[in-house]
Amino acid sequence: MIYLDYVATTPLSDDIYQTYTQLLKKYFANADSAYRLGYEVNRLMETSRAKIASMLHVKEDELIFTSCASEANNLAIKGVAFQYQNRGRHIITTAIEHSSVANTCRELAEVFGFEVDYLSVDNQGHIDLEELKSLIRPDTILVTTMYVNNEIGVINPIKDIAKIIKTVNPKTKYHVDMVQALGKLPVDLNDIDLATFSAHKIFGLKGSGLLYKKHSTTLVPLINGGQQEFDLRGGTSNACTNIVLAKTIRLALESQKAHYDYVKKLNDFMREEIKKREALVINSPEDASPFILNISAPHYKPEVLVHDLESSGIYISTKSACSSKATEASHTLAAMHLDEEVAISALRLSFSHLTTMDELKTFLKALDESLTRVRKQR
Repeated sequence: MIYLDYVATTPLSDDIYQTYTQLLKKYFANADSAYRLGYEVNRLMETSRAKIASMLHVKEDELIFTSCASEANNLAIKGVAFQYQNRGRHIITTAIEHSSVANTCRELAEVFGFEVDYLSVDNQGHIDLEELKSLIRPDTILVTTMYVNNEIGVINPIKDIAKIIKTVNPKTKYHVDMVQALGKLPVDLNDIDLATFSAHKIFGLKGSGLLYKKHSTTLVPLINGGQQEFDLRGGTSNACTNIVLAKTIRLALESQKAHYDYVKKLNDFMREEIKKREALVINSPEDASPFILNISAPHYKPEVLVHDLESSGIYISTKSACSSKATEASHTLAAMHLDEEVAISALRLSFSHLTTMDELKTFLKALDESLTRVRKQR
């Protein structure tokens, strides 16, 4: 099997699997139970929170364990919107956000009456900082953007964005979806009010997310219940999952530079190979994250190519896994105003330190064969 869809999810690290299964056997008690076993589970969970806080250079009570990044995005965006709606009801995002951000903003507009502006992007996926500056108003309560786009890998200049926000309207909160950045790019939360992370993108558990919320930011909780997560997320703590998250993040950060340098070589190789093939077009900008390479095969059905490659044991995707069942062009490529045939024929490759050069060479050979074999189907 050749797996080239690490942006969608990653296999579970052996280290994390072993630690997690050991925890499950022994630390099954409710972390809020008022007896020794419960206290011990809670102690381990809070130790994990403290270790993560130290690695991210934030305070312990600024970290909220969630079930996934989508939940964390919802809590950040809706929590801010409902908390500060008396100050204003204007939100700014971009045209190329993950569905958990895009659909949350859409619901706030359509159901709750908030006003949402969408920053446009150029044909490389870059936003216009001057446009952002012009859109921020006295009643703007939130700007929410990705750090790294999950389809084309474009990297947003989050420090510049934060500076503009604080200059034009210091009361505006800035939320960053950092799911595709953790363990790959430097993460600096000093100028950020809220940030979201996910474990299963860095060889950790599915069902494990994290929200960073700066002290100066308050939220309306979305899940009401008990005292868990500083009264911001009720419900029995998923303790063992939360406990092992610290190790997941530590392993990712320890190997970040080595993995980045290795994957950059893979990406450079693939770009040169793709450029040799007249049937293919590269959609990811040159300055994108090397972990993602979006290409198109105009005049071919991408789903047909994906399934044809699957028959050879090769796994790639056409777009974000959260919208993979949609048949039209992804909203990211549509926002880039690419040629329609390019936009509707996109294929997403994503790499990790587990990817080998031999696998990429095998993939290229199989892709060439697929382009010849399925040509008549279009």
